[in-house]
Amino acid sequence: MHDGSGRITVQGLGKSFGPVHAVRDLSFTVQPGTVTGFLGPNGSGKTTTLRMILGLIEPSTGSATVNGVPFRGLPNPGTVVGAVLEAQSFHPGRTARDHLRCYAAAMRLPDRQADQVLELVGLGTAAKRRAGGFSLGMRQRLALATALLGDPQILVLDEPSNGLDPEGIAWLRSFLKSFAATGRTVLVSSHLLREMEHTVDHVVIVSRGECVYNGHLDELRAAQRSRVLVQAADPAALVAALEREGLAAEATPDGRLAIPGADSRVVADLALEAGVALYGMQDERVDLEQLFFQLTNGQFAGAQNAPSRWGPPPAPGYGPHGGFGGNA
Repeated sequence: MHDGSGRITVQGLGKSFGPVHAVRDLSFTVQPGTVTGFLGPNGSGKTTTLRMILGLIEPSTGSATVNGVPFRGLPNPGTVVGAVLEAQSFHPGRTARDHLRCYAAAMRLPDRQADQVLELVGLGTAAKRRAGGFSLGMRQRLALATALLGDPQILVLDEPSNGLDPEGIAWLRSFLKSFAATGRTVLVSSHLLREMEHTVDHVVIVSRGECVYNGHLDELRAAQRSRVLVQAADPAALVAALEREGLAAEATPDGRLAIPGADSRVVADLALEAGVALYGMQDERVDLEQLFFQLTNGQFAGAQNAPSRWGPPPAPGYGPHGGFGGNA
């Protein structure tokens, strides 16, 4: 019996295709009321994981549950989970409205639901156009409309911003935040952290099928490292002065000194006290995209898997799971 929580739980999940380990011992929880980013480079196991969550692939090890049960145990799953996977196909001769009405009939939903979701995703004026003439961005919106037909409690989206222009990406960001703000659940995959950083609350980062970070985005930002790069007339004397203050320094390939976690003013003051002339100084901060690259390439150990500190989700809003009101 599913618990109606809106929670996705992945525990010790693994999948092998012959000798290839696509996913290894993956564990994380997606909480209601949040947008969780499932991030990693292409080929890192994201789509395989989503397919296991959705019951399309059988795990080799571990489990994935939605509302406390495997996806296949959900009654009328389209009203619980709406999913958009990477590969979307539509009958080219069928209009957007007719495409959605076919799905609505299969889910025993009224035809009017098709028009409601078309308006919701910004395709109301394209309802009578044939899907074969849609741009990639329009097809992405139609796929999202299909996922929303059953007024789901949970959205699972695989690279949903592919093909969207900047306006479409901004719209998607606003939509996902509004969806989660009603107490519902969003799990969205992407290979670009920069694209997701203004959308997600929590991130699960995977590399080569393994989790390398699981925590709040703010905690990942706090793990960003800064350093001061300096060209000194007497590097050895400056290193000695830094060490007396508990600061480490290392030589860079171009002959400068790198002082991690330092402030340039502190370094300048120490150099002045030690009588060491400086010929150049630069503050350098690793941005989120660089940090993401380092995490997924095994080059950064500063960001540990952070414990979740979830507050209670917001109370659900309109409709059985929020409905299709205009504020989305």
